[in-house]
Parts: sequence; C-alpha cells; structure tokens
Amino acid sequence: MSSPYIQAARAAAEAANAVIRKAYRGNFEVRYKADASPVTEVDIAAERAIKQRLQAQFPEHGFYGEELGRESADAEYLWLIDPIDGTKAFVRGYPLFSVQIALMHRGELIAGVSSAPEWNGGSGELVWAGKGQGAWLGDQRLQVSATNALERATLSTGNLARLARSHAWARLGGLIPKLHRIRGYGDFLHYHWLAAAKLDAVVESDVNILDIAALSVIVQEAGGIFTDLEGNALTLDTTSVLAATPGLHAQLLRELDYRPPA
Repeated sequence: MSSPYIQAARAAAEAANAVIRKAYRGNFEVRYKADASPVTEVDIAAERAIKQRLQAQFPEHGFYGEELGRESADAEYLWLIDPIDGTKAFVRGYPLFSVQIALMHRGELIAGVSSAPEWNGGSGELVWAGKGQGAWLGDQRLQVSATNALERATLSTGNLARLARSHAWARLGGLIPKLHRIRGYGDFLHYHWLAAAKLDAVVESDVNILDIAALSVIVQEAGGIFTDLEGNALTLDTTSVLAATPGLHAQLLRELDYRPPA
C-alpha cells in the first residue's frame, strides 16, 4: 500500500498528464529561457495543475518547481516538480518526456513519481517509489540487475557537456571498450530501465535536481546506487549523475575519476 504522499503525487501527475495529452502535437506557444531551453504554456499549466492538487492536500508543504519557482522552500516537506522533463521532445512531437514529482523531507528524498504520458504508443508509463516501499511499475516490483562486471555492463549516457570539457572525457573514452554496450537513451527512460534491470548504469553531467529527484528514489528503492559523478549524495544543487547497480557503482566512480572543469 503506497503512502498518502505517493497517492497524492500520482493523482497530481495524472492531472498534469491530462493537460499534456490535450496539447501534445497541437498548437502552443514556445519561448526560450536564457539558457536556450524551451518552455511552453503547457509546462506552466501542467505545473499549476500539480501544485494545485498537492497544495490542497498539504497546505503546509513547500514547493520548488521548474516553471513557478520556489514557495516556502524552507518547509519541513518540499515538493520538487518538473512538469515536463524533456520539453524539447514534447515540442518536436516525440514521446521521450515525462512528469517528475518528488518529495523531500528535511533534505532527504523520500518519494518519487515518474509518469511518461505518451510513452508506449500513448498508453503511458508510470513508475513510483517511496522510502522503504520499493519501486513499482504497476503491480511489478522493480529490481536492478545483478551485473557487477564491466564487460557485462550496459551504460546509458545523457547530457555530457561538462564531462566533455573535463579530463574525465578521455577516461570515459577509455572505459567504453571495457563495457558490453553503451547507449544514450536519456531522460526518464534510462532510469526506468536501470530500475527494471534492462541496463546497468547511467552517466550524466548536466542535469537539474528537478530532472532526477523522483528518479533517484526509484533507482535506489530498486536496489541501485544513485550519486553525483563525484560520489556525493544528492542535494538541491546536484548537477551530475552516476547511477548504477551496487556491483558497478564504485568501479565506474574510479574509472571516470570525474572532477568538474574549472
């Protein structure tokens, strides 16, 4: 039985899904932020739908959203919301985008819901996890693979710009021949697949905590290890990811020896 927090987050994600599905492949205004990333009126409407649901049930909680910013961010409980993680995909009409909702309690991430409304031919995919409750896709409990050898590992990469500017880029190049396979599935997908034992590790160097907060709970509750590229626990300032099976994480940390560029 999921917690009231998970139930509320799932309902909020479905409210956002309804907004998104109505607009998907439709006409909507796109504008660009200072970092050249797109934002649409649908992002904003979806975040409002999420926040309205959660705020009605938990008025004492704080909020940190991708589009609407922070409200009562020093509250004991803080909701982290990315209404459309993968807006570039949404704008271009392919289904590699998702709704991300996580709950942080006194600095610790304790619940996460990841919902991809147009994945699987439009039927969608929803994965959720709560601290001590496991990670779930429908009635299937997710568990990372038992892979512990680099030569049997599949690594998926996402955004890598900062890593490419660091000495670790050459180290990643040296790591690749040791692996069984390398792919770049990106966004929610490679974290869902890591949790479901379809691949074994994920590396990204350019993320926002709102992109990965819910996914980190899911991977960890599926038995994986989820840190930044230096091996640190996640905070609101985290910008990189090394997520992997327990048997691979320390090996990959040593292989990459990542330090951000000066």
